[in-house]
Amino acid sequence: MSNAEKFIVLPYRKNRGNLVPGEMRQASNAVSAEKIASAMAERFVGVAAYAVMVDEETGDMSSPRLLAKYGEIADLNAA
Repeated sequence: MSNAEKFIVLPYRKNRGNLVPGEMRQASNAVSAEKIASAMAERFVGVAAYAVMVDEETGDMSSPRLLAKYGEIADLNAA
């Protein structure tokens, strides 16, 4: 099993009063993820940049680490 750290940006929007994630974007590094999240913050209820461990064989993501947060976001560790 091969794990690699990846960087993602996840926007959030409201749907019928509930917070729902939008389309995930990948970033090349932590600084890039934070810059993308900052740029997207004006257009969404919330945006978060995360570092996650990805199993390169299955694509499963684990151990999310919050890098930057703008507005209202969901707790990924609660799932």
